[in-house]
Amino acid sequence: MRVLSIDFGLKRTGLAVTDPARIIASALDTVPSTDLMAYLKRYVAKEAVEGFVVGLPCNLNGTPTDITANVQLFITELKKQFPKQFVETADERFTSVIAQRTMLASGIGKMARRDKGTVDRISAVLILQGWMDRRR
Repeated sequence: MRVLSIDFGLKRTGLAVTDPARIIASALDTVPSTDLMAYLKRYVAKEAVEGFVVGLPCNLNGTPTDITANVQLFITELKKQFPKQFVETADERFTSVIAQRTMLASGIGKMARRDKGTVDRISAVLILQGWMDRRR
């Protein structure tokens, strides 16, 4: 079964998903956060998803950021809407910076690097890949 990762933001949310064998994490989509729960319900209805990994933002010293409370509210609703799936959190510090550097190193053009949706999707992949690496 697949695992889906979520890089939650107030405006838009990046999503990534594993293959069924959980070998590879791939970017899935960027969704307006207001449409996120409906998107997840549609996705889970057509794909076997065992659980979710949600990026939990925190400052360098481990304290909550200004968006951490919003992410925790989202996690509460996610658990309520999907009681059969597990929900775990993963540290998302530096994922946006690493995503930007990855795009730069891969030769993606300047205009494409400005697309914040691309950064959100790559960040979700990094969150999921890190979660899979820790589980091995």
